[in-house]
Amino acid sequence: MNPNKTIHTSRTLMFSELAKVMDFAIQDDNYLESLKQNVINKKTKSGIDKTSGYLKTLYGFDLDLPSFIVFKYFWQFSAEEDKPIFALLYAIGRDYLLAESIYVIAETKIGEKVTIENMERNIEIHHPDKYSEKTRRSIAQNIASSWKQAEFILGKVKNIRTQPSIGYNLVAFAFCLAYLEELRGDFILSSKWVKALSLSESDIRNLAIEASKRDLMQYQFGGDVTSISFSGLFKKLGINAI
Repeated sequence: MNPNKTIHTSRTLMFSELAKVMDFAIQDDNYLESLKQNVINKKTKSGIDKTSGYLKTLYGFDLDLPSFIVFKYFWQFSAEEDKPIFALLYAIGRDYLLAESIYVIAETKIGEKVTIENMERNIEIHHPDKYSEKTRRSIAQNIASSWKQAEFILGKVKNIRTQPSIGYNLVAFAFCLAYLEELRGDFILSSKWVKALSLSESDIRNLAIEASKRDLMQYQFGGDVTSISFSGLFKKLGINAI
């Protein structure tokens, strides 16, 4: 995916539409066909085409892409309440505006308001004078909505920062996405995917141990050296070793 792509100038995470596609198509891997069949329930051809285009941009549905193969695998066995967070993590690697907003979420304390103004300032810092005031406001609202869909923000108006429950499977997925981007060791722990989870390093490491016990990854930490591998998972999924 082109790292300069984003859909947040016009759309959000679109989790409900993604879920319809994944649940309909995952057994036969006919994701693009499901969009043609309008499983997203849009009323007009224009609506179908636009939404399908945004979904393909953000999620790809490309079975030649190791990250999507891994996304599909975790989606199949994960709890329903975890799936929006899986979607958010995957989208962070494919949408630069969403990825750049991690700092705003991470720096907002639990129970405090995630203001649209802070989102706007963050956009302006990364892209000075690129967007009009109106467009920047719309982007900020879209980004906040995406985090809200993953329950890092709650409330239709108040936008209160919350912390969803994060399990070992989400940590394994975040690690794996970083690994597929050729990050290794402690660089994985400082990656944008892991930062997006908003957990302490000790919590992250403890959950990594749990993931390792369940053969989702290989994780070792000792003497200030962190070793992370996905050879077992990649073999299981038919992904060539990286």
